Amino acid sequence: MTRLEEAREFFKADVFATQTTGIVIEEVADGYARCSLEAEEKHMAAHHHVMGGALFTMADFAFAVAANPPGKMTVTANSNISYISMPKDARLVAECRQIKDGRRACYYETRITDGQGNLVAVVTAMGMHMN
Repeated sequence: MTRLEEAREFFKADVFATQTTGIVIEEVADGYARCSLEAEEKHMAAHHHVMGGALFTMADFAFAVAANPPGKMTVTANSNISYISMPKDARLVAECRQIKDGRRACYYETRITDGQGNLVAVVTAMGMHMN
């Protein structure tokens, strides 16, 4: 089983991200994950733009995938999101990269872009290694 297949199998238990929200894991590597979402009506706020909570869910899920390789448990200790611009189309991509990994804590940055490559949001997360 490839690392991508293993991640998809493990994280399908995250029902909110994968089934309810519809986020797809596209790529996984050491300290890295790329996830995508096709925004639908269910993801829209009252002004008909993607709800901030949907964007945060993408970033939180991408962090979980990047920071939890097989056999490791890392949880979010703190996270901050900056909304930069509204997406110009329905495709959203969250790329999460490890900035620092220590013995007990780690720090990651997730950049969410739309299908045209426009920056939509930036999220930083500090995680705590539980094992």
